[in-house]
Amino acid sequence: MNRSKLALLVALSLVLPHSSIAETQSKPATKYTKEANTAVLKALPFNDRQDFENAQRGFIAKPDTVTIKNAQGNVVWDLEQYKTYISIDKDAPDTVNPSLWRNAQLVIQHGLFKVTDNIYQIRGFDLSNITFIKGKTGWIVFDPLISPETAKAALDFINAQLGERPVVAIIYSHSHIDHYGGATGIATPEQVASGKVQIISPEHFTEHAVSENVIAGNAMGRRAIYMYGAMLPRNAKGGVNGGLGMTVSTGLAGLILPSHEITKTGEKLNIDGVNMEFQLTPGSEAPAEMNTWFPDFKALWMAENATNTMHNILTLRGAQVRDALIWASFLDETIDTWGSQAKVKFQSHHWPVWDTENIIPYFKKQRDIYKFTHDQSVRLMNQGYTGEEISEMITLPAELEQNWPTRGYYGTLRHNSRAVYQRYMGWYDGNPSNLNNLPPEMVAKKYMEFMGGEAAVLKKSQASFDKGEYRWVAEVMKHAVFANPKSLPAKELLADAFEQLGYQAESGPWRSVYLQGAYELRNGVPTAGGTQTATPDTIRAMTPDMLFDFLAVRLNSAKAAGKVFDINIDFTDLKSKYTLTVENAVLHHSQNQVKKPDVALVMSMKTMNSIQLKEFSFDEAIKNGTVKISGDKKQFKEFLGMLDDFNFWFNVVTP
Repeated sequence: MNRSKLALLVALSLVLPHSSIAETQSKPATKYTKEANTAVLKALPFNDRQDFENAQRGFIAKPDTVTIKNAQGNVVWDLEQYKTYISIDKDAPDTVNPSLWRNAQLVIQHGLFKVTDNIYQIRGFDLSNITFIKGKTGWIVFDPLISPETAKAALDFINAQLGERPVVAIIYSHSHIDHYGGATGIATPEQVASGKVQIISPEHFTEHAVSENVIAGNAMGRRAIYMYGAMLPRNAKGGVNGGLGMTVSTGLAGLILPSHEITKTGEKLNIDGVNMEFQLTPGSEAPAEMNTWFPDFKALWMAENATNTMHNILTLRGAQVRDALIWASFLDETIDTWGSQAKVKFQSHHWPVWDTENIIPYFKKQRDIYKFTHDQSVRLMNQGYTGEEISEMITLPAELEQNWPTRGYYGTLRHNSRAVYQRYMGWYDGNPSNLNNLPPEMVAKKYMEFMGGEAAVLKKSQASFDKGEYRWVAEVMKHAVFANPKSLPAKELLADAFEQLGYQAESGPWRSVYLQGAYELRNGVPTAGGTQTATPDTIRAMTPDMLFDFLAVRLNSAKAAGKVFDINIDFTDLKSKYTLTVENAVLHHSQNQVKKPDVALVMSMKTMNSIQLKEFSFDEAIKNGTVKISGDKKQFKEFLGMLDDFNFWFNVVTP
């Protein structure tokens, strides 16, 4: 199974309703932060208002309020919390980077919009856009958001405005959860099985959609709390914008498996009278992704390959590095194939661009932001500079620096350049001092001792803070906190430094990371809620191989050390047989079953899924006969005891 580019977009990273979150003791912007943000106003072309025209073009209607609840009455999406303080006619507060504020003003434009004849979008109902293509009899839906509740609300709203039509097809542009999780709100697996609704996806969609949310899901989910600022109040000192959208919805994402996969560029389909041609772009923004051309409408759907921001080569929540070079090459292919014909290009986030004379220059700059980042990072790498040094040295040419759609609202030049270095060179920068360096907690105590102790370091760091040297204060005070995590003055000063860095950040995720760090330093690590990346539909979509790979990463090596045993498992509904072998503190699986296992299980994969979903336990399954076990039952219980359950709320800014 290819997991070369885990790209988990954690859909459920908001763990509590924001109305229930008490605001921490946020500080005002310092004079240095005010000066930094004022400099942004002078440096960028804020008099260019074309994006505002595009973001409002084709507007049809919007609800009075956008607060969407689940069946239990819990809020899963609430745009109102942002509308109270973000509007087009308000200047950026001094606690928000003016460029990020501009992005938030654009992204908050919401409602039903006409893109071109027969193509409509609803924006502002989730992190992503949901797109409706009008066929002869019904709607063809592109990328049905994260949550079933938000997707259903969007379908209900467009039907109320334009007349009720059934959903006849759903097309997933790629394997990230904000582009398929809401499908169960507008269709059912039974409708797909009967042929009433088609589900179209790029090749290998299911494999990546499932594996991304399971293998590294716990760690990525925790990091996503930082990336999206899950615990932050929504105000000018807290969460403002996620870069791609305002934030993410919190419904329980579903997954309906595709009925047809696109396997080659140039493949054509006619669904409900609508002609489409596809371009596969694997390894660009997602490991399974595709663009779509509508020849009859001269409209080009760009999935998430060309949005109105510089995207991530490596996401802050964690993943394997994306290929900036192949991303640029696919955009080149798009330009060559359809660029001269396209009258409108639109995508799964942000607003469209109209007219060929605007679309081609737009595409060229989107292409070149990734090609430039790749080429210049590699050039400096080959001159002997490390990722940290490259991120400090690399600068964009004016043509890209002054271009709004390539500004760093989601990805940034700084962390993308480091990602390119990482892709080629890995974690080691070549300096022998960093080959076997001390981990944070050990090195922190040594640093503090060498720097004269906590009191001296706090005094010097406060002086640096008073000079506006927030990056340096963050660097020093992380050692103070890791050396003495009970030190309130150290945690408060580190939080203060994070906060000012967040206020200055142009990137929505950077702002969230800094402010979430400050929140946890002041309030402690949360203990309730959490991200459910492995949702029930995701679990049910796992193959046995995916399941066993997941069990293997849960195996605690200390508990398994010195143990050697085999477990045979027969899945009756799949007519497949496996052997799990524990040896050398490693779990392997094979379909070549051993003849004399230590223990053998017979069950359906459906039963295994129910056990994983805690609908009942193994012991209960054995008692009710859905699992038949033979051999050394004690050995199997010992095996279960070797599997770790992951703690979601692990520490990040404290040891």
